[in-house]
Amino acid sequence: MKTISLDRIVSIEAKKHELAEAMAAPNLAPEDFVRLSKEYAQIEPVAAAAREVRRLRAELDVLNGLAHDATAEPELKELAVHEAEEIRVKLPEAERALAVRLLPRDAADDRAAMLEVRAGTGGDEAALFAGDLLRMYQRFAEEQGWRFELISASGADVGGYKEAVASISGAGVFAKLKFESGVHRVQRVPVTESGGRIHTSAATVAVLPEAEDVDVQIDDKDLRIDVYRSSGPGGQSVNTTDSAVRITHLPTGLVVIQQDEKSQHKNKAKALKVLRTRLFEMERERLASERAGARKSMVGSGDRSERIRTYNFPQGRVTDHRINLTLHKLDAILEGPGLRELVDALVSEDEAERLSSLEEA
Repeated sequence: MKTISLDRIVSIEAKKHELAEAMAAPNLAPEDFVRLSKEYAQIEPVAAAAREVRRLRAELDVLNGLAHDATAEPELKELAVHEAEEIRVKLPEAERALAVRLLPRDAADDRAAMLEVRAGTGGDEAALFAGDLLRMYQRFAEEQGWRFELISASGADVGGYKEAVASISGAGVFAKLKFESGVHRVQRVPVTESGGRIHTSAATVAVLPEAEDVDVQIDDKDLRIDVYRSSGPGGQSVNTTDSAVRITHLPTGLVVIQQDEKSQHKNKAKALKVLRTRLFEMERERLASERAGARKSMVGSGDRSERIRTYNFPQGRVTDHRINLTLHKLDAILEGPGLRELVDALVSEDEAERLSSLEEA
């Protein structure tokens, strides 16, 4: 790993000080204070990591000097050598932590996320598994202190979901969940299986950064909006008014259907939120594909057709195929809190890959 220069460290700490002074300025406009606060919140952890590297380097210089001081007492020199060795162990860890903080950030990392879970191959069992995954993410969101809101859901007759869409908001939601996109496979004995045979089913997960109004401008003339009566499982009527909304984005052909609310206006607002997020993701993918020499991360390709994880019930294990990590903690993972270990491992692998690509550049 390349050593981060002292000049770079000093400039980081100076930038933090500069932002703090700017925020304390009298008669600062509210919008400027909000902008500066966001910048300060971003640089504060970077400055803390830089300060720790500078402290350790300074201590190591002093201890090395003392260890080689011919006039120093032997006991003092021995203590200096011992403490210097301890710092030599800590310093690379601190420098790596700073290097990670300095990696280019995905501009969407701090955004809320739109979670889409769909039953794949496997019929009823796939729908039940999609329900298990949705519950896992809801429990994980609660454990993280995030807000989980179900936007729409199409239930299956046997339970679970054919598809479900949820909005998850909080600190660093997309940064932690963006590697969940892909095909999740389950191996277990279905409740309807009398012979005890293990079946393999799948569900598809997509995690998209939520778009804000300023991100995507949608022209009314580009939309076809149809309203109709909501219906539930089996075709029975849910509402007696035309509250369900289907929005078609004519330029792209994207279609969003929303019927969970009794109010047509609420359904339209939710449908537009989903549509805006999907259009925003399409633009992000287009820009990413245009970047010359863009390195495709092993854990962050976002290919929704890629099998990324297997949940094996008979053996109680979960395997993430991208990083070859197997955890025998299936129950804890599906309950939500256990998912943290997988999420952290994927984030760490992505950081290691990006650090490696910077060193190769």
